[in-house]
Amino acid sequence: MNIRKMVTTVEETHLEMGQKISPPTRRAASTAVIENPFAGRYQENLDELMAIGEQLGALLGENCVEALGIDPKDTESYGKAAMVGENGELEHAAAILHPKLGKPLRAAVEKGAALVPSSKKMGSMGQPLDVPLGHKDAAYVRSHFDGMEVRINDAPRANEIMVSIVVTDSGRPLPRVGGLESVDAVGEDGLR
Repeated sequence: MNIRKMVTTVEETHLEMGQKISPPTRRAASTAVIENPFAGRYQENLDELMAIGEQLGALLGENCVEALGIDPKDTESYGKAAMVGENGELEHAAAILHPKLGKPLRAAVEKGAALVPSSKKMGSMGQPLDVPLGHKDAAYVRSHFDGMEVRINDAPRANEIMVSIVVTDSGRPLPRVGGLESVDAVGEDGLR
C-alpha cells in the first residue's frame, strides 16, 4: 500500500438549536489517500485491494479511537467509505471496503456486532465523501443513524483512492425520533 496522505479530524458539537450538548457529541474521521494499483486497467483479481482494506481497517480505526481519546469499548458508532479517482472503477472501492476491512475495524472499536455502514463513489479532487454511520453493535439504535462529510482538497487524484473511516463516542445531538436507545442495546445479533 502506498499512502500519499493521511488526514484525521475530530468534530465536536457543543450547541444545537440553542440547546447545550453536554457532554458534546464527538466524531472522528481518519482518511488515507492511497495509490490505486489497478488504475487505468482492468484487473480480474482484486486480492491486492482486499489486503489493503484489511490494513486500512486497523490503521484508520485505531487512528479514530486515538483521536477521540477514549477506550475502544467506549466507541458507539462507525462507518466506512471510499472514493475512487477517474482512472479506477467503483469495484476498487468495494474490494477495499467489504471483504476484509471490517474485522480489524471491529477489533479497533471492540466488538462491532452490527454491519458497518458504507458508501462508495467515483470522484475527483476536492469532492465530498459522505461516510454513513450506524451503532456499532445494534443496527436498530436510531439515534446513531448519521453521517460525516470528509473532503480533501487534492484527493483523490486520477490514480488514487480516498478511504475514510468514522468512529463516534455518541449518537446525534438531541436525538428524539424514538426507537431502541444505546444504553438498552444488547449487541448480540447486530440488530438489537
